[in-house]
Amino acid sequence: MNILIPGGTGQVGRILARHFHSQGHAVTVLSRYPQVAPWPIVTWDAVNAGDWISCLDRWVDPYDICINLTGRSVNCRYHSKNRHEIFDSRIQSTRLLNEVFSSGIRPPRLWINASTATIYRHSLDRPMDEATGELGGNEPGAPDTWNFSISVAKGWEEEFFSLNLPNTRKIAIRSAMTFSPDSGGVFDVFSKLLRLGLGGAQGPGTQFVSWIHDADFIHAIDFLISHEEFTGVVNLASPNPLPNRDFLRALRAAWLVPIGLPTPTWLLEIGAFLLRTESELVLKSRRVIPTRLLDAGFDFLFPDWPEAARDLVARYRHTT
Repeated sequence: MNILIPGGTGQVGRILARHFHSQGHAVTVLSRYPQVAPWPIVTWDAVNAGDWISCLDRWVDPYDICINLTGRSVNCRYHSKNRHEIFDSRIQSTRLLNEVFSSGIRPPRLWINASTATIYRHSLDRPMDEATGELGGNEPGAPDTWNFSISVAKGWEEEFFSLNLPNTRKIAIRSAMTFSPDSGGVFDVFSKLLRLGLGGAQGPGTQFVSWIHDADFIHAIDFLISHEEFTGVVNLASPNPLPNRDFLRALRAAWLVPIGLPTPTWLLEIGAFLLRTESELVLKSRRVIPTRLLDAGFDFLFPDWPEAARDLVARYRHTT
């Protein structure tokens, strides 16, 4: 297959590009920040049509699949400039691809676009799936930063589905945090905090953590590619989210760290400010389940966090 991955130089993009390349598929990445890789990386600004379009104009051997992961990292402070960049990088890149694929460039038969599990409301009371999950936004008492993230997710999906491409199957993946042993990823960040002694409950500790092991993320993408009945939104998350305190307890056990100091909410806010990030990333309860995948017979390799954490720790130690 010929696979196009806009935004493919981030953590998740590299995971997918490595996988498809190892399987013998032809991979092309579009990126605002070119890097050296075993596959072609073409420069684009994710806003304007430019020379990069020439790599799409493949009438003899067009792209079969587009997996758009473009978007400025949310691991930052949500001040005005960063908010604009977070929002615009997602909406403008998706709009641009819609325009290009409808302008005479032969579109792919499958377009998977990133979204986020953050689109659902803060949920302690019940899990959120594709059919019954309640989208968030302006819940009483919700911080402005939480509402901003939800508005980005809603705008992202609205832009993606705004144009129907008759010969293209469209799927928006509402992904939980993808855990892999790669340097700089979320597993790396959590592990470093834990080994500094900060591996206890974060904030109340009752908020749910939705997550997915990188092997299951890859497996799920392959599953969506091969099962042509899938369109619309799909949750990509383990079927077993768990409270933050249990999540960190299992991670400590995997690292053989017996004790972790809890971090109260007020200290999390200070730490987030000093690290130039937002406390939402750990305080909002994301209790997301992948009902559509499960109903279609998808088998998770790592459905439970303790086993996933042990595997990730072993691979992390092997690669560092």
